[in-house]
Amino acid sequence: MKYLIACLGNVGLEYENTRHNIGFKVADTLATAAGLRFSAGRHGSVAELRHRGRSLILLKPSTYMNLSGKAVGYWLQAEKIPLDKLLVVLDDINLPFGRLRMRGSGSDGGHNGLKSVALTLGSEGYARLRCGVGNSFSRGQQVDFVLGEWTDDERKLLPACLDKAADAVKSFAAIGLERTMNAANTAPDVLIAP
Repeated sequence: MKYLIACLGNVGLEYENTRHNIGFKVADTLATAAGLRFSAGRHGSVAELRHRGRSLILLKPSTYMNLSGKAVGYWLQAEKIPLDKLLVVLDDINLPFGRLRMRGSGSDGGHNGLKSVALTLGSEGYARLRCGVGNSFSRGQQVDFVLGEWTDDERKLLPACLDKAADAVKSFAAIGLERTMNAANTAPDVLIAP
C-alpha cells in the first residue's frame, strides 16, 4: 500500500531553517531515522520509507511553497496514489509552537501551500498535518515571521516537535486517519517555558 507524504517548504539555503520549512524538517527527520537519502525527481526530492508493510513516498517539493500543488499532483499521478492516501505536512501560525493538528479535510486557512494543493487537485478532501510554529509577530509581519529562523529556545525544542510529527506521519499510514487524529490532536505540546 502506497502513501504520498507531501512535506511542504521552500528550496534553498536561505529558507532551510525557517518556520515555513518545518514540513521539510519532518521529511528529513523521517528519512534520517530510516537511513534514507533523498534523490532529485521531477518537481521535488523524494525518498521511499517502508513502515509496517506500507510504502511512504516522502516528497519535498522543489516548486516553492506557492506552487506546491504542481509537485503533489504530479507525484500522486506518477505513483498512482489515491487522494485518501495523501498526507500534507505544513507549518501553522494558528497553533502554538509544538502543537500538532491532523484533519482529513478542510480549508487552506490562508496557507498558500494548501491553497495551491487544493487548486491543483480540485479538492480540499485530503489529510493534512499542521505543525504549530506560533504567532509571536506584530500586525503585518506574518511573512517575515514564517520566513524567519527559529529562536534559540525554539531550536532547542524543535527535535522533539519533529519527532512527534514524524510519529504522527507513520501512524497515519499504519493505523489510519481517525485513530491518528485522536492521538496527535491530543498529544501534549512541546512548550517553551515562559
